[in-house]
Amino acid sequence: MDEIILLSILIFAAGILYSSVGHAGASGYLAAMAIFGLSPSVMKPTALTLNILVAAIAAVQFHRAGHFSWGIFWPFAISSIPFAFLGGAISLPGQLYKQIVGLVLLFAAYHFISKKQSAVENTSKPMPVPAAIITGAGIGLLSGTVGVGGGIFLTPLILFMGWAGTRQTAGVSAMFILVNSIAAIAGHLSSVRFLPDDIYMLGFAAVLGGTIGSYMGSRMFANGTLYQLLSVVLVIAGMKFIII
Repeated sequence: MDEIILLSILIFAAGILYSSVGHAGASGYLAAMAIFGLSPSVMKPTALTLNILVAAIAAVQFHRAGHFSWGIFWPFAISSIPFAFLGGAISLPGQLYKQIVGLVLLFAAYHFISKKQSAVENTSKPMPVPAAIITGAGIGLLSGTVGVGGGIFLTPLILFMGWAGTRQTAGVSAMFILVNSIAAIAGHLSSVRFLPDDIYMLGFAAVLGGTIGSYMGSRMFANGTLYQLLSVVLVIAGMKFIII
């Protein structure tokens, strides 16, 4: 019980940090569960379930604040959803899963370290739809297999290519993570039919953190210091996966 309480606190903190930038926190949840040594069979469905709860809250908050673009969202989502379902149904061997998750966490750490608070809020650079559809499929398959929503891949891509500003990117990412996570958990349940017993307590912690973080993030920029602290946690957890 003590470990569950401590894990819930970490989940709560991850929910605040990630939802403030339009993410649902799957990589943070995976990092927290890695610290406590949970098995891959527990980690994947837990991360996806928490993702759905927090992403739904974040998507609503950013949409209400006017930071969502259907034109940017749909080309990625239309191909990512079926591939996320396929990825969710895939159960990788324990060691291979840990190696892939470790690399994903390190990538997430790099994303947060390099994130620029001075990102431009308005952009008119057109997005090539065919490229977005192809990219969405790849993101969907990888995110569904690992147990993340794909926001850590989509967000830096949109910002780097200049297809949207920071807050609009956050709004698109939140909705993208939501539909991807739903598809992935559906694929997982169709194959494994398993959800952890402690999902309710962890879910409450994630919802509480996500509500606070997304409200703040949809109305103000996140603190750059939080990105740096979050990246340190992800590096430690990612290395733990890869080395051990």
